[in-house]
Amino acid sequence: MSLQPDEIVDKMLDNDPFSKWLGIELIEIKPGFCQLKMTVRKEMLNGFQVAHGGIAYSLADSALAFASNSHGKQALSIDTSINHFEKVVENDELVATATEESLKPKVGCYRVEIKKQDKLVALFKGIVYRSSKEWT
Repeated sequence: MSLQPDEIVDKMLDNDPFSKWLGIELIEIKPGFCQLKMTVRKEMLNGFQVAHGGIAYSLADSALAFASNSHGKQALSIDTSINHFEKVVENDELVATATEESLKPKVGCYRVEIKKQDKLVALFKGIVYRSSKEWT
């Protein structure tokens, strides 16, 4: 029996110490969609006192993972990219919204917008391979 999207995310997070370190919180999950939030901490800053680009990337990557696995089949990213538009600093709350743009039997395409106070700070695009293995 396949798991529900929230059960899949719980199972994934149980084995994901990095997402826990980021302080990721689930806002919403449904098939093909995920919204997460996190707050930028001092240890996430680079030498310019702005968030390291890997922080936004990692938040978006987690949103991609949860959205793409939410259909019940195990999925893995095969291509990702990110564009940064605004700086992110300590105490900024980031919200990542992953939306499915295309879903085929073996491949899915997702867009993840990362915002702070409704201002787009980064845009992440991801393609996943959808295996035949079910989440149980």
